This record gives sequence, C-alpha cells and structure tokens, in this order.
Amino acid sequence: MKRTVFTQHGGEAPRLRRERRTVTAMLQIYCRGHHGSRKGLCEACSQLHAYAMRRLDCCPFGADKPSCAACPIHCYRADRRQEIREVMRYAGPRMLWRHPWLAIRHVLDERRPDPTKTGRAG
Repeated sequence: MKRTVFTQHGGEAPRLRRERRTVTAMLQIYCRGHHGSRKGLCEACSQLHAYAMRRLDCCPFGADKPSCAACPIHCYRADRRQEIREVMRYAGPRMLWRHPWLAIRHVLDERRPDPTKTGRAG
C-alpha cells in the first residue's frame, strides 16, 4: 500500500521529497565510503534504500513528518533501524560538505514539534 502525500499542486509534499533526497544522499555517501561504490549503491545499500523509501510511503504523519530521530513512532524494524543509524552516523557530518542545504534543512526538521502533541497526525 503506497501512501504518498500530495500538495494542492499535484506533487509530493516538499517535506517528504526532501526526506527522500536526504536519505538517498546519506546512503550514497555511506556506500561510497564503506563499499567503494562510485556509481549507484551496492546490493545491501540498495535494499536498505528501498526499505527506507517504503517506510516513507507509509508514514502516518505525511507532510508533517518529523525527522526519524525525533519521531514518536519507530516504523523501522530494529535491525534496519540500527543499519540506518550507522549510515547517518557516518554520513551526517559529511553531508555538510557534499549536500550543505540538505544537511541544514535536516537539522531544522529535527527541531519540528512532535505532531502527536499538536494533533496533526494523518
């Protein structure tokens, strides 16, 4: 079941689109640094990427989605959550050099209020 949130203008919500770009960029940095992949992702990182994209499709918060670290719902399985933590721990500091705007927006998104406390969950 794919649950994509769309804006009034027909495209995916900017917050979700940015989250997809951020996760993709982090996985590319991690894969290149750990697995030497210069073009695309290795098989393991591709599987983690596909899993992360499916989780974003099913996010109950939609456009009001907080960053995963600040989210009250943990939708990743424990093993996948550990994998993505390792990716973010490695890629996070490198994002400032490779994708500065995505890194800054990600930090700002982490400061978004908890949607469960504002009653805005989808």
